Amino acid sequence: MTYQEQQFDMGTLDGISEKQIQAHLGLYAGYVKHVNLIREKIQELNGDDYVVAELRRRFSFEFDGMRMHEYYFSALQGDAREVDKNSKLVKALSEKYGSWDGFIEHFKAVGKSRGIGWTVLYWDPKGKTPHIAWTSDHELGTLAGIPILLAMDMWEHAFMVDYLPSEKDEYIDAFLDNTDWRVVEERFNKTV
Repeated sequence: MTYQEQQFDMGTLDGISEKQIQAHLGLYAGYVKHVNLIREKIQELNGDDYVVAELRRRFSFEFDGMRMHEYYFSALQGDAREVDKNSKLVKALSEKYGSWDGFIEHFKAVGKSRGIGWTVLYWDPKGKTPHIAWTSDHELGTLAGIPILLAMDMWEHAFMVDYLPSEKDEYIDAFLDNTDWRVVEERFNKTV
């Protein structure tokens, strides 16, 4: 099995340039390429325990980088749809964060965390509650076994063509303005 790059039809985004998206998609393509290369190398090196162990460690970084970008890009849409204020998703998020606006403010606050990583909205079907977490790199800090509803890339490569690090608030606003909440709602509805 070989992983393939997914194609994303985002249209024209407000506040995120085509140049930024193309640079970012190129980075995503690199993750897909390296996932496949590492899998091939592990098969070739069967028996070299030290090298294989190091490749397996690297695999989680590359694989999660690939997958997190797929969550990220698939929720971006130039003609983004606002959230249905009567949806189960809004009800669940409002219960935990006090309101829809409370959820947005908390999501933004986590996004402003110092360093590189991801701001991730999860849904815990067992606990029947949402979580917003910071994931360093791609694989450190992920919440085990619960579905991702929304992933916002907070590595500089996600915004440095358009925004300086000191302007990351503007990038976060642009990301949320271009989020197609139907995608997030569909992900949520599959978990409940």
